[in-house]
Amino acid sequence: MSFYDHILTYDWDTEEQSIFSKTEADVARAIAAERPTLEDFKALISPAAEGFLDQMAIKAQQLTQQRFGRTIQMYVPLYLSNFCTNNCIYCGFSSHNAIKRKKLTVDEVMLEIEVLKKWGFRHILIVSGEAPKLTDTAYYKEIVDAIRPHFAQISLEVQPLEVEEYKTLSDSGVSFVCVYQETYNHKVYPQFHLQGKKMDYRYRLETPERCAQAGMRKMGIGALLGLQNWRTDSYFTAMHMNWMEKHYWMMKFSISLPRLRPHVGAFMPKDPITDKQMAQLIMAYRLFNPEVDISLSTRESSEFRDLAMRIGVTTMSAASSTEPGGYATHDVELEQFSINDGRSVEEMAAAIRAQNYEPVWKDWDSWL
Repeated sequence: MSFYDHILTYDWDTEEQSIFSKTEADVARAIAAERPTLEDFKALISPAAEGFLDQMAIKAQQLTQQRFGRTIQMYVPLYLSNFCTNNCIYCGFSSHNAIKRKKLTVDEVMLEIEVLKKWGFRHILIVSGEAPKLTDTAYYKEIVDAIRPHFAQISLEVQPLEVEEYKTLSDSGVSFVCVYQETYNHKVYPQFHLQGKKMDYRYRLETPERCAQAGMRKMGIGALLGLQNWRTDSYFTAMHMNWMEKHYWMMKFSISLPRLRPHVGAFMPKDPITDKQMAQLIMAYRLFNPEVDISLSTRESSEFRDLAMRIGVTTMSAASSTEPGGYATHDVELEQFSINDGRSVEEMAAAIRAQNYEPVWKDWDSWL
C-alpha cells in the first residue's frame, strides 16, 4: 500500500470542513499536547487558532531551539535548465510560455560554482525544468560528478525519477531530494497540469517512496501555497510526512512552504496566504513535528524571513537566482519566478546574526 492508496481513503471537502470546524478548545489542547496528532494539526492551522499565535510562537521557538539550536542552515539553488515539457498554468517555465530557453553545459555550471564557492556555500540545490529527453539522469550525474568535490551536500529538485535512477544519483553524491506535489487535491490536480509527465498525479505522489527505496538520506515535500485552500493542502502535506516517517523511519524530512510569486503568465492564486497565516502554518508544522526541517526560500520578503527564523524555520537560501546561469551571468528572461528577498549573502548572514542566530554553511558531508 502506497501513500496514494492511503490518501484516496480521505475526502478533500470533508477534511476541509473538519479544519474549519475546530474550536478554541481544540486549539488549546493541541498546543498543550506533548506530541500533537493530525487532528491536533488541523486545529493549529484552523481559523480558531488565530487568537493563539503568541502561545504557538513561544512553544515553536522553544522546540526549534531544543532540536536545532540557534542556527539557520544555508543553501543556494543552481538552475541547470529552463526547458520543460510540462504545461503547468502557474509556472514561468511552462512549455506554453514564450520565454528564452537554456541548458547549462558542464563548463557553464563550473563558472556558476566558482561564484557560489566564493560566497561560502557548501550546500547546493540542483534545480531544473522537467524535460526528460534534454535533462536526463545521465546529464544530472555528469553535473553531480563535476561539482561533488566542491560541496558537502548536494540536493536535487528535478523531475520525478525511477528508483534505479535515484540510486545512480545517490551513489554519485546526492543525499537530499525535493519533490513538491503542488496540490494534494487529486480531483482538481488535472486543471493545473495540462500536458507532460507531471499530469500523472500518482507517479509524482509516490516519488518520495521511490527515493526512500533508492537509499536517499533526506526527502523534502510540500504544497504550492495558493493553488487550493492552503490549510487543506498543508494538512495533507503533514499527513504525507507522517505516513513517510512511519514507513521509512530511517530518512530525514524537510517541509517547504513555497508561495506563488509573479512569473511569466497570467495565473492568479485561488487562495492566497497572508504573512500572518504563513507564520501560523510554520508554527503549526513545528508544534506537530519538532524534528522536521522547515525551509523558507527567497520567495518571501526579508522582513518575513527575519521573523520566520524565530518561530520554526531552520533552512534558508540566500542571493538566489531562478534562471540558468544566473550567478556568473544574468538574464531575467530565463527566470522561473521573481524572488522577493534580494539581499546579498553577506547581508543575509548579518541579518541572521542580528537575530542572535548563526548561519551554518555545512550540515554534513554526504559521503560520510
